[in-house]
Amino acid sequence: MDAQLVAFTGVAAGMVAMPGADFAVVVRNALTSRRAGVTCAIGVAGGLLIHTALAVAGVAAVLAAVPTLFRALQLMGGAYVLYLGYRALRSAARAPRRAGARDGQEPAASGGSLRQGFLTNALNPKAPITFLSVLPQFVPAGSPAMPRTLLLASIIVAMALAWFPAVALLVDRLGRWLREPRTARAVEGCTGAALSVLGLVLVTEALVA
Repeated sequence: MDAQLVAFTGVAAGMVAMPGADFAVVVRNALTSRRAGVTCAIGVAGGLLIHTALAVAGVAAVLAAVPTLFRALQLMGGAYVLYLGYRALRSAARAPRRAGARDGQEPAASGGSLRQGFLTNALNPKAPITFLSVLPQFVPAGSPAMPRTLLLASIIVAMALAWFPAVALLVDRLGRWLREPRTARAVEGCTGAALSVLGLVLVTEALVA
């Protein structure tokens, strides 16, 4: 058994499951509908696919070497997460909907959810640099780097495709309770606050760096 591969699988699981903007945006969309939540989760996995591909290609090294580019991307990512937080807080402040109302049935919901999931993850410039620093640690000495890093990257994306849809399905499973007007507003407010804080952290880091 490949001990390094087993160890990396554990590390990757922790990286993917760690609560953050991806988790919050998936939960928010899953409260709208199962379809919106799963679509958003697929969008997050798509963003991870971009990041792991950049790490494998070594483009992340360019981001690390050009601070201005890194800060610009970080500012864009933070601004987008802040925008999502603002939308969630605005939604929570509105009059509560009737229990069972599911606005995720609107025709544009799936496309918007996919875009939200993808952009929330893809606009995080820290991700490819993190992968660039982690992946080489699990490439055995003397082994070809490209096939190994592709395998490691595939494991990360596969875990995201399993974890985030599972989160969306769990939220949908608890949907009757979570969509009660008072509960839905509380969850929406907490999600909006979490996204706003994460966005502020990203924007502040970009501005003071």
